[in-house]
Amino acid sequence: MRGRVRFLDVRPLRGSRPFRDLWAGTSASQLGGQIANVAVLAQVWDLTGSPVGTGAIGLATGLPMVLFGLLGGTLADAVDRRALVRITTAGQLLTAVGLCAQALADSRNVLLLLALVAAGSACGALGAPARRTFPVRLLPGDQVAAGLALTNISFQVAMLAGPAVAGLVIARWDFAAAYATQAVALAVAMLAVIRLPSMKPEGKIRAAGGRRRPERGGWAVILRRPTLWGSMATDLSATLLAMPIALFPLVNETRFEGDPRNLGLFFSAVAVGGITAGLLSGTVTRRRRAGLVQLCAAGVWGLALACFGLAGPLWLALCCLAVAGAADTVSVVTGSALVQGETPDAYRGRVSSVEHVIGVAGPELGNFRGGLLASATSASFSLVAGGLSAVVAVAAVAASNTALRSYRTPSAAVGAAAPGGTGAAASADRAH
Repeated sequence: MRGRVRFLDVRPLRGSRPFRDLWAGTSASQLGGQIANVAVLAQVWDLTGSPVGTGAIGLATGLPMVLFGLLGGTLADAVDRRALVRITTAGQLLTAVGLCAQALADSRNVLLLLALVAAGSACGALGAPARRTFPVRLLPGDQVAAGLALTNISFQVAMLAGPAVAGLVIARWDFAAAYATQAVALAVAMLAVIRLPSMKPEGKIRAAGGRRRPERGGWAVILRRPTLWGSMATDLSATLLAMPIALFPLVNETRFEGDPRNLGLFFSAVAVGGITAGLLSGTVTRRRRAGLVQLCAAGVWGLALACFGLAGPLWLALCCLAVAGAADTVSVVTGSALVQGETPDAYRGRVSSVEHVIGVAGPELGNFRGGLLASATSASFSLVAGGLSAVVAVAAVAASNTALRSYRTPSAAVGAAAPGGTGAAASADRAH
């Protein structure tokens, strides 16, 4: 038995029909989203021919993610989470249909296009915190990390295959077909969510004596739990200080003669590393020292990107990016499982919304930071300084957070003993 699951841990797919439905629907929506992202980028460029126009896509996507992600966390702790995700997925489906319609009508209105992109982003962000809570409700405690690893694999595959599929679809049938593909994928995701069981928030957190504890936001819960703020600080340190994406064009121009094929290889190398780590996820998801694994993976991410900043041959640069992609996958999977497992179910929506915002804002701000530093110095200096700074910051979190270093993932029996959360998380909250 151990030999068969040593590398890729597929227990969640074998043992849980609801999780299989969720995984299939999520995989479809991720692939459709990647195809639509490329179509939007290409259509905006076709309409404007301006980098300012394509840059506005990030604004139209990022702002709704932050604003509606926080609101989605509050809603996720107040209503049936399945119903919330069903409604928001329906909203995404309608915006995909709208994108398809404007493309079929040959609209030249870039503001309409960006408005539809923003609407789709808002719907996705509104349902994201609730969706993040699904694996921990559908799986035993010791399989949550494996479930998240499987989801991450599908995301990495979508990142690798989605742009290529989008290019073929757009070349053969134009933008409308790409948006129609996303709509079909979202319809599949919608059916998968409908098949899930009801997932209302479980339990009310009470103080000593049985009095109901006043409602708190996600930040208050996070700050009271060293494992939570330590895990999120680790993620933020890695992405804010060492995000390399904005520097890819400059590195390619100054070091590899600006060949556009190399630029594509940079992105592919990160995705290949992530997929490889996902396929070998069983080697880490079964390790109970999740906090230590996340800290080590975040440190490797920073070191790999510092090495990328110094790499001369193209093959070495690609290897560094592949290592960084693998480390990022390990860090994300273990960190997400830790956050979900350590958060009482009554607060999971709000805590997940904070995790979502950090996951969105950290990389974007990190890219901005890297670009500013590179403009004043060089791409190599920005990458090396950023990577080493990330290592130092992660080491500081490790040194100051004993709870995160020593955290152990609950066993299956412990996870099952506490509906809506691990036994350790529920017990710790009652103790306060």
